[in-house]
Amino acid sequence: MTDLQTLIAGWAQPGRVGWIGLRPERRAALIAVDEGLVGLDGLAGDHGRPGKRAVTLVQGEHLGAIGAYLGRGAVSPLDLRRNIVVEGINLSALKGRAVRVGGAVLRLSVICAPCSRMEETFGTGGYSAVRGHGGWCAEVLEPGLIKLGDPVRPAD
Repeated sequence: MTDLQTLIAGWAQPGRVGWIGLRPERRAALIAVDEGLVGLDGLAGDHGRPGKRAVTLVQGEHLGAIGAYLGRGAVSPLDLRRNIVVEGINLSALKGRAVRVGGAVLRLSVICAPCSRMEETFGTGGYSAVRGHGGWCAEVLEPGLIKLGDPVRPAD
């Protein structure tokens, strides 16, 4: 029988970067880009903050779940306001681990909780629809370039 530590460390396949967005300033519309340079303070051109919340990531698979809770199709990453959409690997299973995202290495630190803007964006119930599906904040361990389609996998 496999021990729990081994099960937790396992992963089935690498994921990939499906979308990248920059928030040039607070409350400004996001700008979708094909690549982004990640520095210790986060993505160049993004107003994010250094430290544990330098970069935000969300599971692409959760965009459909949020939309379903709102009674419609998948929501746009532009509306969710995260920096990177990852597809094909479970971000929650990578909490606290070093994760290689393209040329950068990030550590998923804390849940990226929804804010009251989700009600403005999605209407009544928007906040609740995002709860548990809002993604993760990450600190930058190694700066690097991230491009659409880049692999996402544990770095350890």
